[in-house]
Amino acid sequence: MATPVLTILDEDRHAWFAGRTRAILKYLDAELGTNGAAQTRRVLDVGGGAGNMAHHLAHYGVVTNIEYNPRPIPVAQQRGVTTVQGSGDALPFPDATFDLVALLDTVEHIPDELGVFAECARVLKPGGVLLVTVPAYMWLWSYNDEINAHQRRYTADELKLKLELSGLHVSRISYNNFFLFPVVAGIRFLRPYNPGLKSPHLDAAAEVYQVDMEPIPEPVNTILHGVYWLEAEILERAAFPFGISILCAARK
Repeated sequence: MATPVLTILDEDRHAWFAGRTRAILKYLDAELGTNGAAQTRRVLDVGGGAGNMAHHLAHYGVVTNIEYNPRPIPVAQQRGVTTVQGSGDALPFPDATFDLVALLDTVEHIPDELGVFAECARVLKPGGVLLVTVPAYMWLWSYNDEINAHQRRYTADELKLKLELSGLHVSRISYNNFFLFPVVAGIRFLRPYNPGLKSPHLDAAAEVYQVDMEPIPEPVNTILHGVYWLEAEILERAAFPFGISILCAARK
């Protein structure tokens, strides 16, 4: 039985976030299984923000969240997520502590990317899984990357090489957001440069702790849920040759 996508937070109802979650759960089910050892496993969510993914990652073990930005930490703690402040390139944990490390749309924010991959490998137990998501293709760079304070975007080959240089073995990798690639790529080129989204990287307001989600009106949001559901079902069996983002599982 596939691990369910829960709908607890507003993000879980947003098609883009829900689609990413479905793809992540497909990869984690394949790597870790859907039953059994969750109570004995330890999971680290690097750059986990306000704990938006903790309830999904909890299917696979007891979750610890580490976040560099202090603003979302109180929100994560209010949600009951064990959270510490720290950086992905200097993780404050002993060697071989975690069975699963989630690096979800995080490493592209950090200048020392190889340091992040090395630290994730260090804190993984032998045979442990690193699950990575990153944005794809530097030629898709847009204002959205700037408000997210991105350092780079990746190709699948580049990501695989850098993980392997860090001592990890890539077990599965694919582009994601495949079906909407032509639309999203077109919008990236045609949209206004500054759409007015808020970001903790550009806005000093204390209440801003993550980048605003662009709302998707109904029935488009529901239709996109169906598109992403289909994409996740295909990802369970095959890899896409291109897409807006990349999903990768690697083992120590």
